[in-house]
Parts: sequence; C-alpha cells; structure tokens
Amino acid sequence: MMEDQKLAPAPVDPVLEPQSEPAATSAEPTEPASTAAPAPAPVSAAVEKFKSCRWRATPEDGEFCTHRDVLPFAGKDGFVAESWCPDCAFYKLRRTPKKRERLDFTY
Repeated sequence: MMEDQKLAPAPVDPVLEPQSEPAATSAEPTEPASTAAPAPAPVSAAVEKFKSCRWRATPEDGEFCTHRDVLPFAGKDGFVAESWCPDCAFYKLRRTPKKRERLDFTY
C-alpha cells in the first residue's frame, strides 16, 4: 500500500506551475498524430447522384456528364457536380443489368 503512493505522481497545481514543454518532460509515450485514421470527407447529395447517374462518363475518360444537353455547357474539364446534379432533369439511375436465364429458342 505504501509503495503505491510512492509510484503515483504528485498532483500539480497549474496556476503555480510555470508553462513548459509538456511533451518533453512527460514520461508517458505520446502517439504520433499520423496513426489516427483521418475522417472521410462527407460526400454531398449532388456527388452521390452524379456517381450513380447513367450519363456519367466512364472513370477512365474522366469525371464529367456525357448527356448531349449538358456536355456543351459543362465541358469535360472542371465538371462540378454541385452545379449540375442536384436537380438534373436528365438523371436516371445507372443499373447493372441482370443476368438473364438462357433459354434456347429456335426461331
């Protein structure tokens, strides 16, 4: 019981103690800031809508809308989904085609 009191650090009054480098005098190991995982940036509704739109270009071509009425105005360089996608009248959800059952029909 007496040994526990010797190992515990003495309480420090922050008013009386002058401010010094706390990291250098600390005996406890500090974790580097880089080990914490960065929080993912929140994605807006317009960007989510653009990512699922059927008029979005393939990722190899770039990030832009390929619709014939949008492309001349928005262009391929510097496309901003916030400007076009929140209330896009041409939006249709991109769906993955379902695999159809093969039926051997002879015509």
